[in-house]
Amino acid sequence: MAGNYLPVREDWLSKGVEAVIEPMLPIVDAHHHFYERPDWNYKEKEYLSDLTMGHNIVASVYMQALTRYRTEGDELLMPIGETEYVRELADRNAGEQVEIARGIVSYADLRIGREVDRVLQAHIEAGGGRVKGVRHLVAWDADSSLANPLSAASKGLLQDKCYRDGFSRLAVFGLSYDAWLFFPQLPELFELAKVYPEIPVIIDHCGGCVRVGVYADCQDEVFSTWRKYIYNISSLPNVYIKIGGLGMRINGFNFDRLEEAPSSKILAQAWRPWVETCIDAFGPERAMFESNFPVDKGSYSYVNCWNAFKKLTHSMSTCEREALFFGTANKVYKLKI
Repeated sequence: MAGNYLPVREDWLSKGVEAVIEPMLPIVDAHHHFYERPDWNYKEKEYLSDLTMGHNIVASVYMQALTRYRTEGDELLMPIGETEYVRELADRNAGEQVEIARGIVSYADLRIGREVDRVLQAHIEAGGGRVKGVRHLVAWDADSSLANPLSAASKGLLQDKCYRDGFSRLAVFGLSYDAWLFFPQLPELFELAKVYPEIPVIIDHCGGCVRVGVYADCQDEVFSTWRKYIYNISSLPNVYIKIGGLGMRINGFNFDRLEEAPSSKILAQAWRPWVETCIDAFGPERAMFESNFPVDKGSYSYVNCWNAFKKLTHSMSTCEREALFFGTANKVYKLKI
C-alpha cells in the first residue's frame, strides 16, 4: 500500500476488540472512504461490517477517495463517477438503521479557478442532494517521504491565485471545504479561511499531526507548534475541526507495532493531549469525531476507536457530547437528521 497507509490485519484486530460502551449514544461518522484499489478493497459491505458492531452510528459523511472515477469523456468530470457511485449506494441504503453517505464530500480540481463551476454543478446534480462539500488535498512537506504519492500536492497551493479563485466558487454553490494538510501548513489555511469567512472550512484529522521523518526527533516541539497553530486558526468562526485520523503512519503513534490491537484505554491515553487541545480550542460546537476508516483500520478496530472517543469525553456534559458525536457534523454538513 502506498504512502501513509498501514496494512489491515483482521486477525490482529480481532484479538483486541472490546465490548461497546454507551451503545445508545447517537453518532455521525464524519469521515470515511470506500476504496477499490488493486491491493485494497473496502466498500459498502466492509464498512457496514465495521459500523454495525454495536455503536449507534446513525449516519456517515463520505470523503472523496479516488474511487470509481469515470474512465472516459471530459477529464475534469471524471471524478463525478465517484459521486454517482456513492449516491447510488446511499440511495440503496436509505431508510436503513444507518444512513451511509448522508453527506458526500467530492473532489474537484480547484486549480482551474472559475472553470470549476461546471464540475461543482455536475457533482451537485449527480449527488441528488447529498453533496455537501469539496476536498482537494494540499498536504505538502519538504520531506517527500511524508506525502501519499496518490495525492501529493505542490508547495504553497493554498496561496496560489488560481486555487483561491476555485476555492471562492464554493460559496456560490453553498459548499464547504475539507482541508487535508500537514500541521506546518495551518498558517496558510488560516490566511485562506480568513479571506473567505462565508465558506465553512473543516480541518481533517486534527490538523495533520506529523511525528515521523524529519519530525521524529522533535516531538515536543511538534506538539507545541501544532498547538499554537490550532489555537490561532480556531479564532476564525468559519473553521471547524475533525478529531480522529490518528492511525496513519505519519502520526507516529506506532499502534501497529503492538503485539495485539490497542485497547480503547491505550488509544485514549495516547490521544488525550491532542484531542483535549482540539476540543478546548474549537469548543464542541465546532469539533466532530471521525473514524477515517479504512485508513485508520491498520492501527485499531472501529469499536475501540469510538470507545476511546467516549472515554475521552465521559466527564463532559450531555450537550457537549451530543455536539461532538452528532450535532456539529449534522450542522456543518447540512445533513438535516
